[in-house]
Amino acid sequence: MIHGKVVAVTGASSGIGEATARHLASLGAAVVLGARRTDRLDRLVAEVEAAGGEAAALRVDVTDPDDLRALVALAVERFGRLDVLVGNAGVGRIGPVADLDVDGWSAMVDVNLKGVLHGIAAALPVFRSQGSGHLVTVVSTSGLKIVPTQAVYAGTKNAVRTLLEGLRQESTDGMLRTTSISPGYVRTELIDHAVDDPAAREQARRNMADLGIDPAAVARAIAFVIDQPDDVEIGDLTIRPTRQG
Repeated sequence: MIHGKVVAVTGASSGIGEATARHLASLGAAVVLGARRTDRLDRLVAEVEAAGGEAAALRVDVTDPDDLRALVALAVERFGRLDVLVGNAGVGRIGPVADLDVDGWSAMVDVNLKGVLHGIAAALPVFRSQGSGHLVTVVSTSGLKIVPTQAVYAGTKNAVRTLLEGLRQESTDGMLRTTSISPGYVRTELIDHAVDDPAAREQARRNMADLGIDPAAVARAIAFVIDQPDDVEIGDLTIRPTRQG
């Protein structure tokens, strides 16, 4: 049952995060939105409320543990609890390891891995005090099929997958659910910052426009895993275009 749940979403200003916020709000969840682009968050909150939903937003940089604690605190203060944390914020840099993009590697580790850890550290105490909670984390099919130019990106996503499985095994008292969502090609802004070369970036955008699925499809998958009975956990869910190799 999604109606009445309180769901926090990181990376909520666009793409999968925005679509998830809209969809869950339409199903009756109160959504608490975090991202760095507050102008987009404010518009999204206004649109959700105009449609009769409940929403709140806060500027969140997932590399800062204090920002995640503040997001969780906002949920509890505004709506009385936090039922689900959707860890969606992520960055990608595409290129051979031999390019030695050390700054890009660090950014992916900081956002894709440490950002998830910061969310867990913020949410887990609240979940334990409530006696229930759900961590839904967006990883990637890049971690399922390893290809050249995505080694570090896939590494960060698989690190998160491993982390969540370890946490699941530590939490079999029925209090905590963990879910890894692995999207394939999705039409989001991720590709805009993944490639430096303008020609290669434009080609990647064309490929994504041709092949990628709508972020709303991933939002529906996230809603599906949240909507399960309390004694049911969807551990891993892969969603990708039918034409993706």
